[in-house]
Amino acid sequence: MTGPTYWTSLDSPVGQLLLTADADGVLVSLSLSGQKGGRTLADLDGLRPDPAPFREAAEQLAAYFAGELKEFRLPMRAEGTPFREKVWDALDTVPYGATTTYGEIAARIGAPRAAVRAVGGAIGANPLLVVRPCHRVIGADGSLTGYAAGLERKVRLLTLEGAF
Repeated sequence: MTGPTYWTSLDSPVGQLLLTADADGVLVSLSLSGQKGGRTLADLDGLRPDPAPFREAAEQLAAYFAGELKEFRLPMRAEGTPFREKVWDALDTVPYGATTTYGEIAARIGAPRAAVRAVGGAIGANPLLVVRPCHRVIGADGSLTGYAAGLERKVRLLTLEGAF
């Protein structure tokens, strides 16, 4: 597997989106400006700015933010530990307009209840914000808990989806 080769940025209702893709045009990261642990323009040394590999992603993101798209169908890949990849795969099953909890994600992947903190860490490390819906994960008591791009953005995304 290769790392990112291309990058582009897109404006959105939740701020500037920074996307990277590999040489085959597979999306490998989507970060929001100011995101904790997200990519920044300073991280893009050696990558080629080119919007062409991101045309489909740009169209789908625009449709999502317009309320017209409920499920992304993009080639994407995130590299992480086997545990993180299981958690990220479970995020992909949380439907538009719904929420789930960290404990429910732990149960979906067969992790013990004690693994909830590790699940939270994996969700916080999600490199594909918005398209891999970590914003749909809330606290067991229904509270809005951390979001790497900030709780205000989490509220905006959940409101857009009708879940908040």
